[in-house]
Amino acid sequence: MTITHPQRASTDDGAMGPRHDNPRRRTFTAEYKLGVLDEYDAAGDGSSRAAILRREGLYSSHIADWRKARDAGALSGLSRPAPSNKKTPEQLEVARLRARAEMAESDLAKTRMVLDIMGKAHALLEDLSDRAQQAAHDSGEQPSSKNSRR
Repeated sequence: MTITHPQRASTDDGAMGPRHDNPRRRTFTAEYKLGVLDEYDAAGDGSSRAAILRREGLYSSHIADWRKARDAGALSGLSRPAPSNKKTPEQLEVARLRARAEMAESDLAKTRMVLDIMGKAHALLEDLSDRAQQAAHDSGEQPSSKNSRR
């Protein structure tokens, strides 16, 4: 039989305990990154640098990436802006109106095409009618009143 003493029982202080059920990626501000870089660069020996990394919970790859970004002059690129997937009511209204305008322009183009075809069909039928009347007139036949336009 095993007896556990309350004084000897391990406690989870959250520092090195099991993973959280919903882990979240940490984000760092540009000011924080620059501050850590300055402190890390000011530390002379490897043990001081390692202590900074342990204290902040960082890896040396963080420092390398942040240095590259700093040296490239991308101070604003050091911290990622929070993604803004939400659109303002004005943006939603503009998007809705643009979609409506595109549909109206599409309908207008279709209507113009149909009117153009109808105009051509009307001209063709009128030309055929005129030719039929001319042929009837040339042959001496009397056009029937049903086909006459007058």
